[in-house]
Amino acid sequence: MPKRPRLSYFARQAAVLAAASVLSGSALPAPAAARPDNPPTDIVGAIEGETFTVSGPMNVELVHGQAKTVLRSGSDVRVKSGQARIDLVEGGNIVICGPAHFSVLKLAGALTLALDSGIIHAHIAREPALTVYTAQVQAKPVAIGDGPLDVLAGFDAAGTLCIRAGSGAVRIEQQLTGRSVIVPQGGEVLLANGQIDTLRTTPGHCSCELQVESAPPPPPPPSPELSVLASADDIRKKQTDTDQPAPQPAPQKPLATQEPIYQVFMPALAYDATAKIQPGFDPKFIALVRRVRVRPALVFQGRVEGDPIVVASTVVPQIPATSSDPHAPSQTASKPGAPNSDDSVLGRVRNFFHRLWARIS
Repeated sequence: MPKRPRLSYFARQAAVLAAASVLSGSALPAPAAARPDNPPTDIVGAIEGETFTVSGPMNVELVHGQAKTVLRSGSDVRVKSGQARIDLVEGGNIVICGPAHFSVLKLAGALTLALDSGIIHAHIAREPALTVYTAQVQAKPVAIGDGPLDVLAGFDAAGTLCIRAGSGAVRIEQQLTGRSVIVPQGGEVLLANGQIDTLRTTPGHCSCELQVESAPPPPPPPSPELSVLASADDIRKKQTDTDQPAPQPAPQKPLATQEPIYQVFMPALAYDATAKIQPGFDPKFIALVRRVRVRPALVFQGRVEGDPIVVASTVVPQIPATSSDPHAPSQTASKPGAPNSDDSVLGRVRNFFHRLWARIS
């Protein structure tokens, strides 16, 4: 009886630790198969590329300071454009040329790629055993001796299946009829609609090579500079540069003339929800305001040069009285040298008689 509480206590502790390990995945030490040295059997490899999406089982790991997506069995990959590459955990890689869509399945060291569109180019040393499935045929590489495998399979722009055996052979089997054919090493064939009867060789038709950007060579390291004493020529040149006058600033452009500003003031618009016809506004109340800047009046100072202009005088000359006799006829005499200012006919007659009477007297 005294041992019962102790056994139940240990049982409760074990249950708590087991539940915590299931929920967090890090409370208890991971088994040997989950460590990086012994990865799980369903891990395919890390994928990287330009534009791709992965759905289904996958992991995200930090490798050399970079986050990478690790594909697992059952992952669905869609490469929208460009290229992508899968680095297999057993060694080797698979290059995908987009747009492409495929799924991966790994079981007991056998890797199956269900290809829907696009082209794949696999480089495998020995493992895993690769099989490419399409809707109508399946292609399985066959190693020659212990040599590596280099296989290309996919669909071109017209939808025709293209298979190339770069290193090793490829066995093509039709899924419905079971008929098969082997493409020898170095061979390249095309299958229209997945029919083996339409098989034909077309060298150089399939292509999906990994494009590696060549980085520019690093610049050479700068050569060390040694400090030396300034020579007499250097000192003279520095003094000459110091004595030169500083460059004058460029003259500023005159400001643009201000144009007049026009403003229109009009009465506010009103809206009456009860009225069928909205009242308008009177155009008489619209005002146009023009704003300008008044310039100061211009005043010119100086003198006018040229020949003087003679202006006729309007002053009537006074006729002096020659006699004190009131009955004597009045005589008028113009001053000698005085200018004749009356040029009319009546004035000329009057002046003639005045001169005549002056001579007689």
